[in-house]
Amino acid sequence: MAPAHVLRAIRRPSVLLGTPVVVLALAAMLVPLGYVVSELISAGWTSAYQLIVRPRVGDLLLNTVGLVVVTVPICVALGVGLAWLVERTNVPGAPIWGPLFAAPLAVPAFVNSYAWVTVVPGLKGLTAGVLVSTLSYFPLVYLPAAATIRRLDPAIEESARALGSRPIGVFVRIVLPQLRLAILGGGLLIGLHLLAEYGAFAMLRFDTFTTAIFEQYQSTFNGAAGSMLASVLVLCCLLLLIAEASGRGRARYFRIGSGAPRPAVRVQLRYSLVPVVLGFGAVVVLSLGVPLWTIVRWLRIGGSSVWDLDAIGTALGQTLAFACAGALLTTALAFPVAWLAVRTNSVVGRVIEGSNYVTSSLPGIVTALALVTVTIKWFPAVYQTVLVVVVAYVLMFMPRALVSLRSGLAQVPIGLEESSRSLGRSNAATFVRVTLRLTAPAAAAGAALVFVGVATELTATLLLAPTGTTTLAMGFWSASSGLDFAAAAPYALIMVVLTMPVTYLLFTQATRATGATSSKELVVAV
Repeated sequence: MAPAHVLRAIRRPSVLLGTPVVVLALAAMLVPLGYVVSELISAGWTSAYQLIVRPRVGDLLLNTVGLVVVTVPICVALGVGLAWLVERTNVPGAPIWGPLFAAPLAVPAFVNSYAWVTVVPGLKGLTAGVLVSTLSYFPLVYLPAAATIRRLDPAIEESARALGSRPIGVFVRIVLPQLRLAILGGGLLIGLHLLAEYGAFAMLRFDTFTTAIFEQYQSTFNGAAGSMLASVLVLCCLLLLIAEASGRGRARYFRIGSGAPRPAVRVQLRYSLVPVVLGFGAVVVLSLGVPLWTIVRWLRIGGSSVWDLDAIGTALGQTLAFACAGALLTTALAFPVAWLAVRTNSVVGRVIEGSNYVTSSLPGIVTALALVTVTIKWFPAVYQTVLVVVVAYVLMFMPRALVSLRSGLAQVPIGLEESSRSLGRSNAATFVRVTLRLTAPAAAAGAALVFVGVATELTATLLLAPTGTTTLAMGFWSASSGLDFAAAAPYALIMVVLTMPVTYLLFTQATRATGATSSKELVVAV
């Protein structure tokens, strides 16, 4: 057992570390939420009520709720079904199908929408939104579901089959209940993406709260109507978070003892093998083949003239600069938060960690509007500067770094740090020589996730970027919104190339997942 003074060091956060982290976390949580509340108060309850109960708001609410209610179950059914077929049946090429089903995450939703509008020019409305959203986001359920199925004890399923249960019955009664955490986590993340997405639905001419807020901001520069729409959107996000937490409860699924690791006996598909393989191929073609084929097609149509190397080079350079700055700052700021969450048992640590998840779950447009309001009123000198853009990225993508650092810090033996200090090393030297070295891989993974998130971010960047700024996403949006699809293709291709390595990283994390917490963290990291 560790000495009492060691336990105290683990459980009690340093005042010097805890105070700035608490201030940072509270500021991160209060900026977007405080913005919405202050706008409601400043507008007055009567005016706010009149703006919220307008027929336009009802139409937007119907569209947004309908999109979530239809898309999330489809994604869950598709993701779980594919995960079970890959992990528990004799479908050929399972090691290849897994990465292919994760690969659609490398294609931003607005690029997927661009591809489908090209293939089906009349595509629009709710049906179009559901189609593009499903093909873009089903991997958010597939990855954690596959990770969970891979580590389930196969003996339980084999016992059920020995007692006469058919494969479908085993799946429904044994496997599906143990996927609750993966389903709820993936479903929550898909719902939040649907609430926050702008580019994909604007291109499909499907009005949601996010598209309406952006249009309102462009026409009235953050008018009261846009603020009221933002308040309804935030309420929808909070309701999703509460629903997921209520559904998750305190359930834990684990086995006592390490047991004897062995692969599960795979179900023989027999006559259904060919339809399953054809279905797999259809999913890959629709989710990955269509956008890649469209990009290549437009590149061929445009020829060398679409490769404006000066404009593309500038966009790439500014994207890399934003992404590197956002990744480095976010990872650095996430470290003390992760340290408090892992190395202390205080309520403060859990509250701080949770506040970052709540803030990042809000749509980027709400965070951007909050920063616009704050900078104009109190910090006009930094309005429309790079600093504000990077701050927005930190608020939006902190959990991507946090979950990786949490996992890395949890695997650093405290005894090594104590041994270093007992040999005369200072706390700073111990941190650099022991803690930082051992958490470096986790920090690199978190930074990579943030890097890709920043590189493909569109909405907040459009609102906050200084005049003259052009990122890859902005360059793509400028060309595609002007119906110059050929000129947009190079930007789309480069974004996909930047995202592919991190998508593979997520897949490898899923294959190594060893517990419920790992699966949940994988969902948040995506």
